[in-house]
Amino acid sequence: MKRIFDFTVSLILIILLIPVFLLLAVIIFIDAGSPVIYKQYRVGKDNKLFYVYKFRTMKTDTRIAATADLTEADSCITKSGRFLRKTSLDELPQLFNVLKGQMSFVGPRPLIPEEKEIRKLRAEYNVYSVRPGITGWAQVNGRDDLSIKEKALFDKEYVEKQSLGFDIKILFRTVAVVLKREGISEGGEADNKRRP
Repeated sequence: MKRIFDFTVSLILIILLIPVFLLLAVIIFIDAGSPVIYKQYRVGKDNKLFYVYKFRTMKTDTRIAATADLTEADSCITKSGRFLRKTSLDELPQLFNVLKGQMSFVGPRPLIPEEKEIRKLRAEYNVYSVRPGITGWAQVNGRDDLSIKEKALFDKEYVEKQSLGFDIKILFRTVAVVLKREGISEGGEADNKRRP
């Protein structure tokens, strides 16, 4: 049921948002050049790697690290990227990940492989039994303001409580969080909070 919902809604949204995709692509190209779409290995279901798609928000020579660990993030983020990240519009290309079955609308956010501490905790908590999501329970409960342990526990809670009703609750809370721009930290701003 969830996969049918993900496939159908992602396909409809991709079709409806084609003008938005094109507009953002032009803005990014004018501001920062190519590539417009950035792909990066992330950890998915069953602890397997896949490419996640995002609109590029950082300079092409930026080192690979979790954003909150990127102490030089302020100088790496492009002008258009700053707006895209604050509004979460950089995540729109992940609709294609949802369409392909690599992600869901709701689930634990996919990690980069280098985030070893939380990756280990997620494995212990059986988090990799579900598809990662564009949004998740941890994202609407603090996002970058959470410690690694807190994020992993929210992910665990999601896996244990997952249902259509819970997903809908998270989707509605996501809209509120994005509009209020809550829990967004760049370049280690929340470093003291994130550590257990």
